[in-house]
Amino acid sequence: MSENYTALYEQHKKAGASFTDFGGWQMPLKYDSELAEHHAVRQAAGLFDLSHMGEVWVTGPEAAAFLDYALVGKLSAIADGKAKYSLICNADGGIIDDLITYRRGAEKFLVVPNAGNAAVVAAELQKRAAGFDVVVEDASAETSLIAVQGPNAEAILLELVPAEQHSLITELKYYAAVEVTISGQDLLLARTGYTGEDGFEIYVPNTDAPSLWEALLEAGEGHGLIPAGLAARDSLRLEAGMPLYGNELSRHVNAYAAGLGPVVALSKEGDFVGKEALAAIKAAGVGSTIGQKLVGLKGTGRRAARGHYSVLKDGSLIGEVTSGQPSPTLGYPVALAYVDVEHSAVGTVVDVDLRGKAEPFEVVALPFYKRSK
Repeated sequence: MSENYTALYEQHKKAGASFTDFGGWQMPLKYDSELAEHHAVRQAAGLFDLSHMGEVWVTGPEAAAFLDYALVGKLSAIADGKAKYSLICNADGGIIDDLITYRRGAEKFLVVPNAGNAAVVAAELQKRAAGFDVVVEDASAETSLIAVQGPNAEAILLELVPAEQHSLITELKYYAAVEVTISGQDLLLARTGYTGEDGFEIYVPNTDAPSLWEALLEAGEGHGLIPAGLAARDSLRLEAGMPLYGNELSRHVNAYAAGLGPVVALSKEGDFVGKEALAAIKAAGVGSTIGQKLVGLKGTGRRAARGHYSVLKDGSLIGEVTSGQPSPTLGYPVALAYVDVEHSAVGTVVDVDLRGKAEPFEVVALPFYKRSK
């Protein structure tokens, strides 16, 4: 059993959560029905504890130039108040983590890595900071992160924000962040998420997290808000075609095979870690004309594919499922899988070995589910 508990552990226990180890943290898997939690996020709203995620502040005169070197994207191009999805890669192009970076000023950035990678990413950024006029500060241990996701998320936040700040919420664009007063606390609010729905993520000091959690639950009572665990988070992100580190992404995978080529800014000025390797991978056609590529699979039957199941074509092994389960929203099985490029075109029918029985799946465009705006 892991020894890390978020500041909201007692709230989860009181709500009857079932717990699971994730990235070394005891996290709520579900509270009652993971299916009900999934549907709540699609139809109303769900409340998530994401405090296992990391928060690394990068500040100083050369913060932007440093992040251009440390990550594969052009982070110096982020406008103040906006955010950018990027990758931190090894010299060989393998993915150490995928992360979001928020620009909070000319010389101030917040980098948010995944739970199990938070310490690794913080240490790697510290190492890469040598020679740059920057300070890298890992604030993960003191910071909680709470997400409100779903079509009613905005209405719930407006219940807790002073009237004079309502426009800050209603006008906030996707992948942007703003300082607002929520339930009497001045906090950083981002319009981001991992569910395929509209929603917000709130950064809050650990000491204030329980009171904010309770205030959000109370404000959400009339809007269908319920707490949601990692099981619903996983089914929601899979429907939205979003990769999970450790499943679709790893040090053995490159951005081009994972369909994240547009994230890599090979044309930005100067060097960055992994640039030479990634340029060679792109030139070779890995993920587009040779090797394997991440695809979406739609089941034509009722049985779901699961991680590590073999993908076959005419009885021959052509790939492996990375994530898969029945889609609660769409009513049929969906999966993500790496398959040989020659069998990756949309409309291709392949088989997945479901414990000794080959079942047909069709390659489909991602995401599986897209919300109507």
